[in-house]
Amino acid sequence: MGKLAQTSSKYIIYAKLEADGTVEKPDVIGAVFGQTEGLLGQEMDLRELQQTGRIGRIDVDLKTEGGKTSGMITIPSSLDSSETAMIAATIETIERVGPCKSKITIDRIDDVRIEKRSYVVSRAKELLGRMVHESGVPEAQEISEEIKTAVRSSEVVEFMGLPAGPDAENQDKIVIVEGRADVVNLLRAGIKNAIAIEGTSVPEVIKKISKEKETTAFLDGDRGGDLILKELTAVANIDFVARAPEGMEVEELSKKEIFKALRDKVPFSDASQKRYDFSKKQKFVEERREEPRQNGHEEYEERPPRRPKMDADKVQKLKQTLENLTGTRAVYFLDKEGNPIGKVPVKEMFNAIRELDAESLLLDGDIDQKLINFCSKKGIKYIVGMSIKGRIKVPSNTEVLTMRDLV
Repeated sequence: MGKLAQTSSKYIIYAKLEADGTVEKPDVIGAVFGQTEGLLGQEMDLRELQQTGRIGRIDVDLKTEGGKTSGMITIPSSLDSSETAMIAATIETIERVGPCKSKITIDRIDDVRIEKRSYVVSRAKELLGRMVHESGVPEAQEISEEIKTAVRSSEVVEFMGLPAGPDAENQDKIVIVEGRADVVNLLRAGIKNAIAIEGTSVPEVIKKISKEKETTAFLDGDRGGDLILKELTAVANIDFVARAPEGMEVEELSKKEIFKALRDKVPFSDASQKRYDFSKKQKFVEERREEPRQNGHEEYEERPPRRPKMDADKVQKLKQTLENLTGTRAVYFLDKEGNPIGKVPVKEMFNAIRELDAESLLLDGDIDQKLINFCSKKGIKYIVGMSIKGRIKVPSNTEVLTMRDLV
């Protein structure tokens, strides 16, 4: 059987070499085979594994400066993860290369399949897009939904000069939303008594309607919704307040989310005094942190640096690793000792979280609530990134840190 090509491997071992003298590539390869022979028995002998195609061609890249040699040894492996780790540990037992005293340490072990999965997903999307484009024939469900959307959009009427559902005038209960798109989305859910205020300034019409009908203000779960709520507090007689989930708009909600939000509505007197906690049903909390600052179209949390709950050595190791990540748009996974066990592109981060058993995740990017929730479920204790995006809630089993916290 021929030797294993690197392209068919599952893992690649990267080992750093430091030698107190000048050595050549044949010296390194000879030391790798010679000094590991018999350590793990015949079945795990490197020569045997290479002959049977389970270990690929060993590559060595060396550099000599000042009479000393350093470099990187690359070993492809198609063994399973535990056997690959054993081979890697065996490489570290090498003490001499050629005539020189040497030290070999494992830098990392990369999972080649993660990169392959990335290609598969990307290529599948491309092929699917081509299929849809070339077929050009919409499915019956798509045609039906398009017709329904057109009909519902045509049901939007003008009530007292504002966009509204067809039943807004006749019903004694009314739902106040922010814009026409919100009215259309509520029509899709079968709610026909909505009216839009069309902006953050509350029209005189709404003041009049709020005195005559039972009103529920259904607002976006963002800063704009907060501003409208504040305006309504000053000028209108609103009975209840419902909010979209935090960070979402009413026009984005599904039918199920719309009805859930309306079921969870609260008295206006309570909502006008305290900020709604979107994660707890019919409960409120007051937030005392600084308002997020705008950076383009994204929000980033402003908070003072906090002291990490770990020893100084681990903090320093995290800081150095994060600095090395800067500008790479990649993610490092570390074990309990702070050693790298994997490195992947940011776009492959969630796939890697599912597969790797890591204590820490270091990210060249922003930390958001989705990442925190995902890491918490997988038992990742420390999440370290460049900054925090949006409002976050951190579970008790997780610590979120930024570069500022590691100074």
